[in-house]
Amino acid sequence: MMFGWRRRKGKSQKQDNIHKKELEIPGHFRCPISLDLMKDPVTLSSGITYDRESIEKWLEDGNFACPVTSQVLRSFDQIPNHSLRRMIQEWCVENRNFGVERIPTPRIPVTSAEVSEILSRITESRNQLDQVGCRDSVQKIKDWGMESERNRRCIVANGAAPVLAAAYDAFAIDSFERNAMLLDEILSLMNSMYPLDEESCKFLGSNASLRSLVWLLKCSDISVKQNSMIALKELLSADQRHGESLAAIDGVNEILFKFIKEPVSPSITKASLTVIFHLVSSPNENMKSEFVQLGLVSSVLEIIMESEKSMCEKALGVLHQLCDFKEGREQAYDNALTIPVLVKKILRVPGLATEYSVSTIWKLSKYEKKHEGRVLIEALQVGAFQKLLLLLQVGCGDDTKEKATELLKLFNPYRAGLECIETADFKNLNRSF
Repeated sequence: MMFGWRRRKGKSQKQDNIHKKELEIPGHFRCPISLDLMKDPVTLSSGITYDRESIEKWLEDGNFACPVTSQVLRSFDQIPNHSLRRMIQEWCVENRNFGVERIPTPRIPVTSAEVSEILSRITESRNQLDQVGCRDSVQKIKDWGMESERNRRCIVANGAAPVLAAAYDAFAIDSFERNAMLLDEILSLMNSMYPLDEESCKFLGSNASLRSLVWLLKCSDISVKQNSMIALKELLSADQRHGESLAAIDGVNEILFKFIKEPVSPSITKASLTVIFHLVSSPNENMKSEFVQLGLVSSVLEIIMESEKSMCEKALGVLHQLCDFKEGREQAYDNALTIPVLVKKILRVPGLATEYSVSTIWKLSKYEKKHEGRVLIEALQVGAFQKLLLLLQVGCGDDTKEKATELLKLFNPYRAGLECIETADFKNLNRSF
């Protein structure tokens, strides 16, 4: 690595020439793997020193030999090379006029033994319902995780998630009103530990935990709502079976719908859409009916029309599931935005969004014969025929291909004089039709 000198005003030509030179890092200050200036030099059992981040990545990738000597390592211990680190820091200070910044003194990484000890304390505090002791331990883990990504990985690898989830469940059973602050701190810490494993899901998916998560959604603090909403999203994404238990909690559908109808933050809205998607994907039609009666179809259509890709895709997924049953389809038929919005999103938003759009139009045209003609005519008028042809040309999944082909056949009797191409969707594309 070279550090370039900046040219300063008012200097002589000779000094200008000096400034055009480059400052070279001494070879023994470079990591043999990354070739960059070492920030945290550590020495292996082979006697070779590397930057900690580089050698950890090397070992995590399943390599068991020293990269330089190819010698099989007797141990994976990484001994901090304090002398070399101080030399590097002194060199940085000596060359600060050339734009070199002094590397900070690295914190000693947390060890597995330290993580295991603090997790044991959390378990003990959980058993004794010691709120203060648990909060102190949770804060200690949070501080470690914020120091480095290496610490975070160590914490996760030593089983922090199920221990924290078990603590959450215990304090939720005790009283989620009295322990609300601790419960939120546990959820905040678990944000860096998703996706959830099976044991963590068991504790977070308990009746007490689910009720406390829903209760936290009612808090005025947006960060508390967000931590709880993300936890619900991760729980149902890991195991959709918890959806039935969640749906049985009074008022949960209204709370989730309110986050869609009256957004408080993009992350909460996205998480809410994911949770609702899992809920309406179940065979429980009463739950779907309740969401439809709340006005979810119109709300998701507005999101689809106005939102960026990720949000749009989630909203399309919800609409797609709602159109699996009659009441949801009737709401979609009654909304003038439905067909124009769905056709517009074909190819505009690649991936699942296009698949959901095609499949939803197919459902609306196939399941209710009395609406078939109107749906097909509206779709033709906003350019669906050309878009589906283009979709088949550029390629799509087998299921989408089958439905697009069937829709094209259904369009044929209605095509004369009705087609309208949205030219913005076909600009600069070669068409074979």
